[in-house]
Amino acid sequence: MSTLGNEIIDWPKQQLRGHRLEGYRYTSREFFEKEFDRMWAKVWLLLGRESELPNPGDWQKEDVGPESILMVRQEDGSIKAFYNVCQHRGNQLVSEEKGHVRRFVCRYHAWAFMPDGELVYVQDADNFRGGNPCGKLNLKELKCETFAGFIWVNMDPDCSDLKTFLGPIWDDWSNYELESWKRYLARTTTLPCNWKVVMDNFNESYHVPTVHRPRGTLEERKRMHSGVDTRVENTRFDLADEGHNRMIMPGGYAGVSKNEDGSIGEPLATIMREWGMDPADYTDRGNETREALQKAKRQVGPSRGYTHYEKLADEQLTDAFHYTLFPNFAVSLWSDGFHFLRVRPHPTDPEQCVFDNWWYASQPEGETAPVRTTAEIIPRDAEVEHEVFELGEKSMGRTIDQDVEIFSLQQISMRSRGYEGAYLADQESRVERYHELIDDYLEGRQPE
Repeated sequence: MSTLGNEIIDWPKQQLRGHRLEGYRYTSREFFEKEFDRMWAKVWLLLGRESELPNPGDWQKEDVGPESILMVRQEDGSIKAFYNVCQHRGNQLVSEEKGHVRRFVCRYHAWAFMPDGELVYVQDADNFRGGNPCGKLNLKELKCETFAGFIWVNMDPDCSDLKTFLGPIWDDWSNYELESWKRYLARTTTLPCNWKVVMDNFNESYHVPTVHRPRGTLEERKRMHSGVDTRVENTRFDLADEGHNRMIMPGGYAGVSKNEDGSIGEPLATIMREWGMDPADYTDRGNETREALQKAKRQVGPSRGYTHYEKLADEQLTDAFHYTLFPNFAVSLWSDGFHFLRVRPHPTDPEQCVFDNWWYASQPEGETAPVRTTAEIIPRDAEVEHEVFELGEKSMGRTIDQDVEIFSLQQISMRSRGYEGAYLADQESRVERYHELIDDYLEGRQPE
């Protein structure tokens, strides 16, 4: 268990073996292909959203490396997943992101498959030496489960169930009612780096004081980044037996982010006002705002429709709970915001990857206040389209742009003769753990 009532429970201590993160892991095509066959094809992957498939026949398509996966709502309300490939000559059945069908009809030779994968029509059915393919061939199905409103898929027919794979993540996330949250930001681009460069970054906070140091006036530069205390001595690091990681950084108090005159700075001042607090009451009392904000949200939240607050610990009302789910998903989970950061391997190039920067927010009944994402403030009733663009065409959001600037330079250096592997600090143990687990999969071992 990870939460007990309103208490945050420690995860088990892990014994690390040590890892140097040599450059070839990020550049080698041989390593890239072995990694996909022995690791990506053996793990549960978050690929879709249940709310995108409200009706039978609705489908979503998402790609992972060389594979393309279809997720389809069934007549009984369940969701099934199939490889997006016709069983005749291998043509992809769909190329769009989502849609609705009565039947999937291949554009090459018109073979038709029902939403449950059954082949029901082929041209010239009597012209096959082996007899009519109908009744013999169906779409190839994958393991598929749902949790937290998301669709999870596993290519391994002998895999454990999703709850076992997620371990303490299942307990942590179950209290947030994430299945009802709505997406307000959806930006996808291709990055010039290996997918592990991205996940290494999201597995540590060591880079935050430098890469994400507040800019602008002297007063702004002295504030904590985003009102969160990222100092290592105040950060809680957890490693799960299943390979997932958790990092908890205190938030919701001013501390050193107060203004020169002792008043509460932004964005905390606005957040306090949203919860009926007067920031002026806390001038020169910045260390008291975190607890006061927790009490305000606890007291006012339920009457404003925030029904999940009663299930959360006090820390979950203010702090940044940052998770990395093996192998490719990172999320900063706030009391009402879900910063979705997902990376997928490129189909053919180990030195590229596909990166998603999305944001989900809770949907309290009657709430009209706009949603504050990491990139912008968005009206609560906004309908957001998925934006897919080339890197540099537009911003992914200021914080992510700062990360991406580092990623491309780091990838280039992975081929340098001068790079002999990482020399990791204790606070980067989550990075070390990630690579150890990748090696376990490559050698045929999985977490028990």
